[in-house]
Order: sequence, then structure tokens, then C-alpha cells
Amino acid sequence: MGTTQLESVPEPKYWHLKTVLSEALDSEFAVGEILPNERELAARFGVARATLRQALEQLELEGRLQRRRGVGTTVAPPRMGVAVGTEQRVWPGVGEDAWQAVGCTLAVPPAAVAAALETPREQSVHVVRRSRVSHGQPVAAELLYVPQASAPDLSAIDGPSEAARARAVLRELHRLELQGQDSAVELGSARADDARELDRLPGAPVLVVTTRYFAEGRTAALSVATYRADTCRLTFGASGGVEIHHGPEQQAS
Repeated sequence: MGTTQLESVPEPKYWHLKTVLSEALDSEFAVGEILPNERELAARFGVARATLRQALEQLELEGRLQRRRGVGTTVAPPRMGVAVGTEQRVWPGVGEDAWQAVGCTLAVPPAAVAAALETPREQSVHVVRRSRVSHGQPVAAELLYVPQASAPDLSAIDGPSEAARARAVLRELHRLELQGQDSAVELGSARADDARELDRLPGAPVLVVTTRYFAEGRTAALSVATYRADTCRLTFGASGGVEIHHGPEQQAS
């Protein structure tokens, strides 16, 4: 990567630097290669380290770079393709659902979740934890909140493990007639628990997909799924479902 001094430009300096760095990534670096440290990069491009960090953060957000614990900043592979849910009115865990049940606890949900579920603020709900792996890499983690009224009978549990309890809650949920669902997507920052499960640093950019499932005239369950922003690109099809696409030929939404 040669030395480049940035001239005065109308756009923010970090944004221009991002473009220069992106071109260098295409021509001079291979996937997985570690970038020079911030001090060296800032000196080569004649910018302050704060400006460099802004450019690197933007490239990470766009999926071009990854920050890895104990390794540094590396060139990211192309975003991978994973189906997220292309059909309406399907309960979690039904059909070709690629999520794996990890565990389940009975806990008081966050206030916003309790409000969405229309449950009393201090009332515990089933919290099913699920994870998703693609090509051997963790890409998403989910918390599925299920009111006790939606899963009243948990006698047929496969075993004493939390994973077995999670499967039992899902089975009870499937007994209800799903009347509809809606989803919303927003950009967020990885919390400590999500970061650990997704092999990211706390505060790393993530995509949060919140889905409400309706049955018996109420919200029967609420899913909060956290996707790695560096690996996933979400698009919405005519059916209202969500898919993840990959490949350098894909244009950002």
C-alpha cells in the first residue's frame, strides 16, 4: 500500500479515505490478510488516527473488514448466503428452519418486550435461545420470548437440558394457529453476550431483526435475532420474507 496524501475534498475526509482504502483492499490485500496497525496506516495516508478509525469503522460496517480478538483488523470474505425466512405464517422451528435451539430459561423480559407481548411488567416468560451457523461460522443469535400462556404444557420434555426445554416450548407454540407475523430491521451494536456468541467485539455493528408472531388475537411470541453486519445482507422479497445474499457482485441496499 503506497503513501497517499489526501487533498482537500468536499466530502468528509474519513469518507474519502474509506474510498482510497477500499480500492487498496481490492488491489493489494487478500481475504484474511491482516492490515498494518493504525499508526502505520495513519502515517501512510497523512491523516489523524481518529479519521482513520472512522474510515475503518465504515469499512467494517460495509462488510469489507473484520476486527478479530487477538488478531487485529483483517480483510473480510464476501458476505455469505443464508435463507432467513422466505414464507409468511411459519412458526420458528418449523420446516427447514436452520436455527439450532441452545437453551431456555424462565425470566422477566425487558420492558419493551413485555409491552409488545402485552404481559405484566414483572411476569416471567420463556426465553428460548437459538443460534445459526453457516459455513462453520456463527452468523446470528436469537432470543425468542414466549409468554407462558402460549406454552402452558411443558410436561413432554425430551430431557433435563435447557436445549430440550427450548424444543418443548417450540412444540407448544406450534399447537397454536399462526394468524400472521411482521418484521422490522434496524442497525445496532453488539451487546457483550451477542458479541461473544457471534465471535465479534462488543459494540461491533449488527443487524437486529425483530419479528412478532400473532395467534388467538394477540402477540404469541416475539423474536429478536441479531445478525453479523459484516457477513449478512438482508433484502426483502415480494412475499415479505427476508433472505441473506452474498457475493461481491451484490450491490448494497
